[in-house]
Amino acid sequence: MFTSLTLDSANGIATITLNRPEVYNAFNDALSYELQDALKQVERDKSVRVVVLTGAGKAFSSGQDLKASMEAGKRNLSESLHKRYNPIIRAIRNMPKPVICRLNGVAAGAGCSLALACDMIIASEAATMIEIFVNIALVLDSGSSYFLPRTVGYHRAFELATKASKVSAAEALQMGLVNKVVPADALDAAVQEEAAYYAAAPTKAIALMKKMLTKGMTESLDATLDYEAYCQEIAGNSADNKEGITAFLEKRKPAFQGE
Repeated sequence: MFTSLTLDSANGIATITLNRPEVYNAFNDALSYELQDALKQVERDKSVRVVVLTGAGKAFSSGQDLKASMEAGKRNLSESLHKRYNPIIRAIRNMPKPVICRLNGVAAGAGCSLALACDMIIASEAATMIEIFVNIALVLDSGSSYFLPRTVGYHRAFELATKASKVSAAEALQMGLVNKVVPADALDAAVQEEAAYYAAAPTKAIALMKKMLTKGMTESLDATLDYEAYCQEIAGNSADNKEGITAFLEKRKPAFQGE
């Protein structure tokens, strides 16, 4: 079905792998639209409780495939973002399931934005992140101007954006850009551990918290308190809430079904 990525699902975990390793998983039109389709597919699949996003080979993603874009001729960059990249970022943020970035290598430009849009980033020690746009006199896109300052603060974000500073995995951890850094040969095990946790977690409650945290970055306290009350009513009527309370009273581990 896909030519530029792979999609595998097992045990509640869907893994989407950008699969253009010969160009460091750079985005051409095909990969952009296939990733949109893959994200829609895993969102609709009720058996999927958590999504892992990663890249084949040495890189996560080097961003836009500049050679492909040059060969396609001059295009409207605003239209390209609206059609190709922005739907991907919105799909990740609106995904009612956690999305884990398995950051196996470089994440540059739109590839960096893609990583930042995920809910959790587990990075290999070999991984790097770089907002490369300024090197070709372009600006941040695909959500980086939203996520970056909210993660590292305005002044550090300004420096990273305007100087295209390459950030090592260790530096990214220190800045709060990633959740965890592990040796390259331990990356799969670390990601599997996190994914397995979320695959067995109360998916509906986590989906609500994902929305709440995103809104909480921009809403007032009063609006946030009202939204918390709204979401808590939904969570309180879920099957998983009933199971969680029953398991607590019976002094056993809950068996959440994501409902």
